[in-house]
Amino acid sequence: MKHDIIPAIDLRAGQVVRLAQGDYARQTTYSDDPVALAESYAAAGARWLHVVDLDGAQSGGLANLPVIEALARTGLRVQAGGGVRGIADVHRLFDVGVERVVVGSVAIRDPQRVANWLDRHGGERFTIALDTRWTDDRWMLPSAGWTRAEARTLDELAPWYAAHGARHLLCTDIDRDGMLAGFNLALYRHLAELAPALSVQASGGVRSMADIRAVRGAGARGVILGRALLEGRFTLGEALAC
Repeated sequence: MKHDIIPAIDLRAGQVVRLAQGDYARQTTYSDDPVALAESYAAAGARWLHVVDLDGAQSGGLANLPVIEALARTGLRVQAGGGVRGIADVHRLFDVGVERVVVGSVAIRDPQRVANWLDRHGGERFTIALDTRWTDDRWMLPSAGWTRAEARTLDELAPWYAAHGARHLLCTDIDRDGMLAGFNLALYRHLAELAPALSVQASGGVRSMADIRAVRGAGARGVILGRALLEGRFTLGEALAC
């Protein structure tokens, strides 16, 4: 089974940043040159790049679209999202070279609309982002950059999307994101049982090579690497060789 190691670039006001547990008030800025960072990832052997428009995720709209377009010109295959609310946003991302559009908030609030997009463009062109937080004994799915509570659950939507043509699912345990606490392996084992047809990308908390190996063993087929790479806990080359 093929596994992808996917470096991530989170954009806010055109800069490379990370938020602790999705909190916009707890930002660390790492670089003001996201294109140079992406080029370094490509030189190290990456094939894919995961891009999040944090401004768009918070307020809607593709606030960092020119930067995303520049990133798509680096030769990396880009999956990008944050602020995708309608089909016009999807087409704008496709038009600037994004290969897979990541849909999060709209995928939670209006699944049927996203199912129509899947039917129109195919499951390979989208990554469904169901970022989750354990609340009241359920995996809940907050939206709007993790700032708005929603009623739907992971157990409801993951199999629903698998049945409606989705191929790729990105799932982050929000409480571990940016915390270097390791992956929530129980979450990914649960997803592998819940929706085995989906190719799951694990995100949130990776700190070591051992975490990458462990989450693959838990059923994930892709690993998103953010803070651990930015802070040099290991190199992308080491992760790709893992």
